[in-house]
Parts: sequence; C-alpha cells; structure tokens
Amino acid sequence: MQETKPATARVIAAAAAAGLDITVRQFPEGTRTAADAAAAIGCDVAAIVKSIVMHDDVGPLLVFTSGRNRVDAGKVEAEIGGGAVRRATAEEARAATGYAIGGTAPFGHPAPLRMLVDRDLLEFEEVWAAAGTPDTVFPLTPRQLMAATGVPPVDVAE
Repeated sequence: MQETKPATARVIAAAAAAGLDITVRQFPEGTRTAADAAAAIGCDVAAIVKSIVMHDDVGPLLVFTSGRNRVDAGKVEAEIGGGAVRRATAEEARAATGYAIGGTAPFGHPAPLRMLVDRDLLEFEEVWAAAGTPDTVFPLTPRQLMAATGVPPVDVAE
C-alpha cells in the first residue's frame, strides 16, 4: 500500500482500540461503490459492507448493509423507534463520520453514532468495509463488525 492517509490511519487506530488487527488494501482504481469494491477485491457484491448515513430529528445514524441491498427507511424508523429518516447529505455524512462518501468506515468517527447492522451480512464468513478513503478497504467477519460497533444484526433491507 502507498502512504497511509490520515483517514485510514484513524480507521486502523480505532480498529486496534476495538481489539481488531486489520489489514488495509488499497485499490488505485477506487472502491467508492459496492460494485467497484467487489470488482477490485474479486468477491460477491453482497459481501461488501455499504455504510449509509441516515438522518432523523435526533441526528445522524450509520446503517451498515450488504452491498446487494438497499436500506428500507421504514425498517430503520421501526428499529430506532423514531420519526422519519432520510439519507444524509454528503456534507452531513462527512460531518457525522469524518469520512467522505465511498470511504465511510465502521469506526473512527469524531463522536459516537447510533448504528444498525444488516443481518444479511451474517451470511458471509468475511465481509469488506471501507477504510476511510474511497480506494481503501479491509476484511473482517460480521461478528467482528458487530463487536466493534456494539450493535446486534437487524433487518433493514428493502
């Protein structure tokens, strides 16, 4: 890998603080979308962890879903027990997570976030998450993702 960017260094440090020793892979062609990441890695798009920042009247919420899925706002609303949710703007997403869209990692955020993990990710022995930039990813197990984020799996897919 080339020089580690500050966002990726933050992911590595946050992973270590959560007890994970991750191996970041960089793909110059980019891993901005789930399809891009799957093509670069050579895995099923469903094994990619999509990080979707949502927003409601309480604030930001980070939803991790399988790369093959779309997030169902109604299911998210039911899970958080609140009002209407919407997809965050790019600016809101960066402010909440500290990462650009396409590079949003599961940890290393500037402040604690509410999170949900799609149960469909449990179908895989290994999944791939963004590592802070739109061209870096790392593998982990779904159980490691849930342990590091502190949330159980739920049904959030359309």
